[in-house]
Amino acid sequence: MIGSYHNIFRVGTAMQDEGFWILNDVVWRKSNPMPNFRGKRYTNAHETMIWASKSEGGKYTFNYEALKALNEGIQMRSYWVLPICTGHERLKNENGDKAHPTQKPESLLHRILVGSTNPGDVVLDPFFGTGTTGAVAKMLGREFIGIEQEEAYRKVATQRIKSVRKFDREALQVSTSKRAEPRVPFGQLVERGMLRPGDELYSMNQRHKAKVRADGTLIGDNVKGSIHQVGAHLENAPSCNGWTYWCFKRDGQTVPIDVLRQQIRAEMQN
Repeated sequence: MIGSYHNIFRVGTAMQDEGFWILNDVVWRKSNPMPNFRGKRYTNAHETMIWASKSEGGKYTFNYEALKALNEGIQMRSYWVLPICTGHERLKNENGDKAHPTQKPESLLHRILVGSTNPGDVVLDPFFGTGTTGAVAKMLGREFIGIEQEEAYRKVATQRIKSVRKFDREALQVSTSKRAEPRVPFGQLVERGMLRPGDELYSMNQRHKAKVRADGTLIGDNVKGSIHQVGAHLENAPSCNGWTYWCFKRDGQTVPIDVLRQQIRAEMQN
């Protein structure tokens, strides 16, 4: 839910009374706000968005890595600087007037939907207005349900959404956390013959090597165990990510074993 000081605090109270669990409040600071012509109050330059789950502990989608990528590799904060609708994005009615007084910018809905939904999800907007949510949802490969009581707004929204093109499926995929990717045991590489028992693996720094065993463990320099345990022991470190530490050699080239894991993951996702 999003709104200005006129209503957002009442809405937040009502949501909590109904059992919703607030995850964040996000401040949308308008980089080009409408000025306060009367000079009686501060220029209203922001709105507050409430992000909530259905209940405490309820499941929800949060595409952390995708939002981080949108923000040039920096963790997305709860303070968004985006412009209000102007120019060609501002829809007009048949008389040339604004089709809706509070039309939201597509950039705002793009960030919301990329961060909280996945392609194919259904997005509900019970205050559809001129269809910004529906237009962005269609563009991003999401389905949508829009509810709007004003016929004039419905007419504008329908025409708007008809003109939106969908991107291809590959372009709709977003960055995901490593934890969200399918788990692939190292032993699966051995089972499938991508690596064979007796093959030698080499550390990225080329200082250590170990042999692959039939059960997916390694043995080297009087130590045996998983790819992570052996790597940590050889480096005298508390832990080690074996997938990025170990490499194998093919045709004179040194290749990280993680390349083989990614091949299997690609097959699983397809």
